[in-house]
Amino acid sequence: MIDLPGHDGYGADTYGESFADVYDDWYADVSDVDATVATIARLAGDGPVLELGVGTGRLAIPLAAAGLRVVGVDASPSMLRLLADKPGADAVTVVLADMAHLAEGPGAEEIAAAGPYTVAFAAFNTFFNLATPDDQRRCLEGVFDLLVPGGVLVIEGFVPPEDGMTDGGVSVRDITADAAVLTVSKHDPDAQIIRGHHIEMRADGNRMRPWIVRYLTPEQLDAFAAAVGFVRTNRWATWSGSPFNPSPPNGPDHPPTSSDVHVSVYQHPSG
Repeated sequence: MIDLPGHDGYGADTYGESFADVYDDWYADVSDVDATVATIARLAGDGPVLELGVGTGRLAIPLAAAGLRVVGVDASPSMLRLLADKPGADAVTVVLADMAHLAEGPGAEEIAAAGPYTVAFAAFNTFFNLATPDDQRRCLEGVFDLLVPGGVLVIEGFVPPEDGMTDGGVSVRDITADAAVLTVSKHDPDAQIIRGHHIEMRADGNRMRPWIVRYLTPEQLDAFAAAVGFVRTNRWATWSGSPFNPSPPNGPDHPPTSSDVHVSVYQHPSG
């Protein structure tokens, strides 16, 4: 494991190794798989697709079943082992690699050899799992170099509330007859980092599941992408293309309806 600077032993594989055994139970329904597959397929055409943070294959396997050539990158061996055991997994090319180091390090040659890609994507806040600005920048640079001219990067992420994030705290995630899961988090607004644990308590012992999110506003993500060379071409509120509302409209006849999630499309210039 490679430690991330300032994060006390938290590495690129920490999240996946901590959550692999519960990921499918806890996160199977976090987003619209059918809409995601349809949108990625439309954008990809006949070209290959690169998924950043493929995990256990929640999206990669149905994308491959739809006829796309899919390469999935993940830093967690446990996540990739679970993916490999699923029906349809043999149609997905998986690479054990850190998405912050797509251009160098383990897996880089295999990733490059399978490209260039017409689409790369990071779903459901996966891009925010990159816990430093340098990692986020390197990821964007690596993707840029792997795309065909005119290819696109799609990032799905939450929209930080305009009135600011909470400082953190303790909340109950789940309670069953034999277990309780608490979420403990702390927010650093200056660094835009939320550190947390899901603490699973059982009669036979407790389990700590750490996570770190370095969030960006949509405007900050646009700036990061533009600095690398991308041009934003679309932003939706959902994978099905619902309009994105950047802020609540004003007036008594227009209640607040600002989008809390964005799906942003960035294009590699065509030349």
